[in-house]
Amino acid sequence: MALTTSPESPAPLRQISHLLSGYIGRLGAVWVEGQIAQLNRRGGICFLTLRDVDADISVSLTCHRRVLDMANPPVTEGARVVVHAKAEFYEPSGSLTLKAAEIRPVGIGELLARLEQRRQLLAAEGLFDLARKRLLPFLPRGVGLVTGQASAAERDVLDNARLRWPGVEFTVRHALMQGQSCAAQVIAAVASLDADDSVDVIVIARGGGSVEDLLPFSDEGLVRAVAATTTCIVSAIGHEPDTPLLDLVADLRASTPTDAAKRVVPAVVDELAGIAAMRQRARLAVHGLVQREAHGLAGIRSRPVLADPLSMVAERADTVADARDRARRCLGHRLDRAHDELGHHLARVRGLSPRSTLARGYAVAQRADGTVISRVGQVDPDDEVSVRVVDGHLRLRLTSVIPTDEGEPA
Repeated sequence: MALTTSPESPAPLRQISHLLSGYIGRLGAVWVEGQIAQLNRRGGICFLTLRDVDADISVSLTCHRRVLDMANPPVTEGARVVVHAKAEFYEPSGSLTLKAAEIRPVGIGELLARLEQRRQLLAAEGLFDLARKRLLPFLPRGVGLVTGQASAAERDVLDNARLRWPGVEFTVRHALMQGQSCAAQVIAAVASLDADDSVDVIVIARGGGSVEDLLPFSDEGLVRAVAATTTCIVSAIGHEPDTPLLDLVADLRASTPTDAAKRVVPAVVDELAGIAAMRQRARLAVHGLVQREAHGLAGIRSRPVLADPLSMVAERADTVADARDRARRCLGHRLDRAHDELGHHLARVRGLSPRSTLARGYAVAQRADGTVISRVGQVDPDDEVSVRVVDGHLRLRLTSVIPTDEGEPA
């Protein structure tokens, strides 16, 4: 039943504590899953701290020494366990304690089975698709690093990267690399670096460890946070055999932190050697091209037509001279023939010309209107006529017209 209280009639703290003890006592024995955060043995009683795997919740756990000793394999700090315990509320101090009757460590096989189930669910959503992977920049302006403070992984990444490219700039965010708060702190660090425009790639690095130590890097919240970033992510968790889910969602998986440093930045020595080799190849290529063109040009210049260009002109000059002489002779022959033909035509024209006839003593009589008089009937006495002779005209007036008898020679 609910307790009825008011400002005028409040319940004393002991009554509240007693009621809480009764409520919790009615819960009975339950099976609880969690992770052992602390473990202390004090005589025959063991005091442990049991915390939730995914939430920031912890509770005290007590048990007899024999309960802890019966666990197989032995329970250690950081181990995941399933505890059969009864909740007890200690009224004087107001603290909640679980009294364990049995502790069962969660086996590696069961952990791996749960991880596989989670992997399949996330893969079905497409978070691990290769099409989502982004290419790393050749030479990033800045590199973000999420790792444990003063850890070996931090030294490996920074030292190896700066040995390869001394000018590389790092922005380091420290976070817990194992334990209950690990996933939350890594998510916060990744979000901070993803919002930094000067960071082109983010490396999440941690050294090797047990399956339980690497469990935070298979946290669903961390996997989704990495999938939502806009910056390239490199996962360098554990050693080569370790494969947390972070490796699957990251854009690049490095086998170790040292490998991540080699993948993120190029080696300046190698790049300078590559540039020198490319320059040498380019120089050889240009030299070979120039040599080939020079040989080709020399071959062209050695041809007779270019070795002595005037020889072709001289040969053609003789041909032109012969053609010119032939043309002159042909033209002379044509002119001579034309001159002869013209002389013949001129003689014929002169022979047929009335002027030649007039030169032989003939004359042409014409009336005043220019009509040629060919018969005596065309004129009358006293008519004026014009007589044309070889060297001029004569104006005559007729005194008489004497016809010629037929048969009489003209």
